[in-house]
Amino acid sequence: MKNWNPITTDQQVRAIVERSNEKTQIIFKDSVTCGISAYAKERLMNGNDLLIAKADFNYLDLLSYRSVSNFIAEELNVIHQSPQVIVLKNGEVVYRVSHHSIKAEEIEKYL
Repeated sequence: MKNWNPITTDQQVRAIVERSNEKTQIIFKDSVTCGISAYAKERLMNGNDLLIAKADFNYLDLLSYRSVSNFIAEELNVIHQSPQVIVLKNGEVVYRVSHHSIKAEEIEKYL
């Protein structure tokens, strides 16, 4: 997780959207007390090499930063889910996935 950028503010979310115009951005919303979220996080960590070379990886602990998670849902016009992965390119959401469907191999297709 050393290359996962923590998200703690709404301003960081805006910056991620802006950076997506230069490089694909991935947001992972993690519910740290949820078993499904832990499993999704493990799959992402195991597939990190597939993703990190092609995109920046941004991590949100949504229990600590629930208001930021709500902001993401509003700002990106996505339904809040947990765990959730959102892929951004050119300022737009190009892929979103949640729960057991989170797989690095599938996310890679949208990078």
